Amino acid sequence: MKTANAVRAGILPIAGVLMLMLAMALAAPAAKAASVVARIDLSDQRMKIYVNGRHTATWPVSTARRGYRTPVGTFRPGRMHVRYFSRKYDNSPMPYSVFFYGGYAIHGTTAIKSLGRPASHGCVRLHPENARRLFSLIKQNGKQNARIVITR
Repeated sequence: MKTANAVRAGILPIAGVLMLMLAMALAAPAAKAASVVARIDLSDQRMKIYVNGRHTATWPVSTARRGYRTPVGTFRPGRMHVRYFSRKYDNSPMPYSVFFYGGYAIHGTTAIKSLGRPASHGCVRLHPENARRLFSLIKQNGKQNARIVITR
């Protein structure tokens, strides 16, 4: 009998601690994901980033040059790849790709000197560091909390 009481004495405090920890975890407020909006203006070749409605950054971009198009509208991020290479255009590197409409993506570019003017086949090109920042923001807060808005 003494053995059974000793076992119960050891188990009950552990069970009580586990129950307390579970209650605290359930009561703690969950970290709320931020909303992330990337607004791309085709007319001025700029992307503005908003986190929870607050403007946090403006970056030059390159969108579709003459003869190509960048889709206009509001999109949700789709596939995301840290490293990606174009299947359509000479295996060109597309670091930190965030696909938003079929084969169209926001991604980093090595053609940094072209940023600020139309130069792409339709994708939205960014400086690689800015592409990394956007990719991280979307990944951290979830694709469901991000929007890509492209206007003329």
